[in-house]
Amino acid sequence: MNANKGPLPRAETEEYASWFKALADATRIQIVSLLARRRAPMSVGEIVAASGVGQSTVSHHLKILAEVRFVLVDKQGTSSLYRIDENCVGCFPTAADVVMGNPAPVAPTCE
Repeated sequence: MNANKGPLPRAETEEYASWFKALADATRIQIVSLLARRRAPMSVGEIVAASGVGQSTVSHHLKILAEVRFVLVDKQGTSSLYRIDENCVGCFPTAADVVMGNPAPVAPTCE
């Protein structure tokens, strides 16, 4: 953790802001929760069936979640399977701690 009492470095805050923004939507939280609880790759169709949200909406939200690396996409021919990125999702609680000025626990890096 930064020992001084100044603000976090800009690059770090921009990364954290992108994570918080990605989770600032109930549907995206629902998708992350679904994938994290299933612990197995899922197709868009399976996510649509489980969430009750339309295909185009799910695809849009998956794109946003993939951009911040909360979900990973495995291409298989013409279809894609989505799975949770355990490392990045594991970083999120640490980001919240750091933003609030708490000591950062040792956590995996999100890269």
